[in-house]
Amino acid sequence: MCLPPEKASELKQIIQNHLLKMDIHGKIREVLAETIKDDQGSGHRHLSEADFVQALQRRGIIDNVMKDLHFTQQNATNIEAESPPKPAAHNVDQDRTHLKRTNLDPSRRYLYLQVLGGKAFLEHLQESEPLPGQVCSTFTLYLHFRNQRFRSKPVPCACDPDLKEGFLLEVHRDAVGDGSKMVDATTMLSMCDPVHFVLIKTDTSSETTLVSSHFLDWRRVLSSPSCKTCFPVELMGVGSESKIPAGILTVSLELFPPLQETLNADIISTQQSLERQRTAEKERLFLVYAKQWWREFLEIRSSHQSKLVKIFAQDENGVNRPVCSYVRVLRAGRLLESPRQAARFVSLLAHERAPVVGGGGKQEQWCTLMAFLCRGKGDCEDHATLLCSLLLGFGLDAYVCVGTKAKSGPHAWVLTRGTDGSITFWESLTAHRYLHRPIDPDAPPLAPQPKSSAPYRTVGCVFNHQTFLANCQPSDAVELCVFDFQNPSRWKAMSEEALKSVCAPGSTTSLPPLPPLCAPSLDPAVASNHLELEMRFLVSEHRKDLDLTTVWDDHLSYLLSSALSAYEMERCTGVSCGNEEFQDAVRRAVPDGHTFKGFPIHFLHRNARRAFATCLRSPFCEEIVCCRGDHVRLAVRVRVFVYPENACAVWMMFACKYRSVL
Repeated sequence: MCLPPEKASELKQIIQNHLLKMDIHGKIREVLAETIKDDQGSGHRHLSEADFVQALQRRGIIDNVMKDLHFTQQNATNIEAESPPKPAAHNVDQDRTHLKRTNLDPSRRYLYLQVLGGKAFLEHLQESEPLPGQVCSTFTLYLHFRNQRFRSKPVPCACDPDLKEGFLLEVHRDAVGDGSKMVDATTMLSMCDPVHFVLIKTDTSSETTLVSSHFLDWRRVLSSPSCKTCFPVELMGVGSESKIPAGILTVSLELFPPLQETLNADIISTQQSLERQRTAEKERLFLVYAKQWWREFLEIRSSHQSKLVKIFAQDENGVNRPVCSYVRVLRAGRLLESPRQAARFVSLLAHERAPVVGGGGKQEQWCTLMAFLCRGKGDCEDHATLLCSLLLGFGLDAYVCVGTKAKSGPHAWVLTRGTDGSITFWESLTAHRYLHRPIDPDAPPLAPQPKSSAPYRTVGCVFNHQTFLANCQPSDAVELCVFDFQNPSRWKAMSEEALKSVCAPGSTTSLPPLPPLCAPSLDPAVASNHLELEMRFLVSEHRKDLDLTTVWDDHLSYLLSSALSAYEMERCTGVSCGNEEFQDAVRRAVPDGHTFKGFPIHFLHRNARRAFATCLRSPFCEEIVCCRGDHVRLAVRVRVFVYPENACAVWMMFACKYRSVL
């Protein structure tokens, strides 16, 4: 294992402390005395070093020393992942920075990936060294490899960032029943799964930016002497900067246990070349088919040219991929309990359009799932494809719709079809659901027609992981649309076989692997208490500036919890409950002749100052915070509801009670 000098000295010190703790020197002296004594009784033969080592082994001294020493992995923060069962399950809380012991299974193969530092991040060339304790922008590196996800500790942004981490990746088999067997060189050569690097920048206000998304082919280590290699990895930018280098990481790879015989480098390059050729041929054939299909679609009606039929989309690296490849069947294990909870989770990931330099309208950029989850925000297409993937995992017949909204132009949302033919729209940005009832254009003029509450205006196409359908009805208006996908006069379908050739898992090496969702590492009670204390401090300071005293009513604050819990439950399930108990408790807590006022508000972040500034923009909240009167008592309650990927629903309620004086 390649270790930097400071790590090697640290490791030596740990071993030295361990030996002193065991009084190893005293034990060695005892064994030495006994060995010399035995040797004198057997004819004074020469005592060799091997004889002494054998004596230590016989008395179990060496075994006692070794049994407490484990392979140690520092700061390589795995993230606990709930996903379809696979042999790998080495995951740790992502916010811990202490040493984490990892026992190596001698029957498994491991890839030890070290990041030894970054350089040439020229965007940060002018940034000075942060002072101790100073809040600064940070880089965080995320990794995904064969169902395992990892995260580095954040480091200050710099031209040469101090990104130094070690990650222990398990290389396991996919075949059922073979997961526990050690993989050989031939099997590893056929594993085309890359290590996906995602570099995220977090600024001082906790806003995240995707810096780079890179796929690393790790198989070069199979031909390296002693299965160790070290090389630079050039990270490219994203979106419109996908051809411009963002920076360089120095990466070391090491295989445990090493191969008895390494592969020839020519064999590895030939394998990679064959994979690229197969992928290119499949993509070429699909492109030929897609062009023919599009020509046939345009021949149906000339107006089809203006419909939003999206066959390909560009990812963050500027790679054009079929839209069906962005949707996969995604099961969340025990992290999400229902389709509606999945919709709530997706809506908590912030909405942000891809950044564009200068004018020119919207930047076209769909994101791979890993980049979207690590960044924690994305455009409507990212939300829609994730929600569709989760609903498919829950067994629903789900599709992504591409069309337009009434006021905001192009948009993507999700549609599910019930077994009774019912159609439900799911808005992935808000978790709202709308039942679709089409208008009958042939009905008599006075016949009652259903009124749609959905905000969608037109729909051009729908798709999921194995189906693509273009709307060929006379009108693409949603209110007139009939979602009878089996009727070829209404919907023109692409060949499922053609889609499977380029979109099915493992069909091409250019498809990004599907990452599992990660369990939250935040403690909701701790996060709620911390944020509530911050809000109390900000309210007290604000009132002090107005020459007002602040007296808190802890009992009233506690009563607000049930209301916040009911609000979140309603967002999750669509069912309102618990309001009667809350109202009754408040009536009992507010004396006769007193007035009660409350103001609930919802956020997707945990920045106290930002939240308080938003609250004060509401006249209702300002009236409570700045309340004047007789016997004024204030209350504030914060509840942080934590979802996978540390997505948070933050509910706050400000309240006051005071004696009414006329």
